[in-house]
Amino acid sequence: MRLTLDNPAGVSAPYGDRFAHVARLDPGPGALLVTSGQIAADDSGAVVGPGDIAAQSERIFELIGEILAAHGASLADVAHIRTFMTDLGDLPGYGAVRRRLFPGTPPPASTTVEVRRLFHPDALLEVEVTAVVPA
Repeated sequence: MRLTLDNPAGVSAPYGDRFAHVARLDPGPGALLVTSGQIAADDSGAVVGPGDIAAQSERIFELIGEILAAHGASLADVAHIRTFMTDLGDLPGYGAVRRRLFPGTPPPASTTVEVRRLFHPDALLEVEVTAVVPA
């Protein structure tokens, strides 16, 4: 099995280069991708849509889509979504974005938890996914 840690060229580097955006495991044909948590940051590191859960959700999944695409996968290949939210009261807005982006039945496995705060004060949520790259 081979492990590759990567920051795809088309996606802004993580804050301070403290972590990789994705861990790729190649056990043979296909691969398993485990992304780092993504917040709704633009290329300069500023949070997109302060106070707007839908705008932040859209940006996060845009970034995740770019990370997955750089490794031959797409949102359709997501097996698990882990979400950290600062207010579960925002769940309906986040859920609407997810239902549109993951229309399949059943949708990916999911874990959502409320946290007191995230590392960026304007971030309302942070999302990480596990995806399977087709063989």
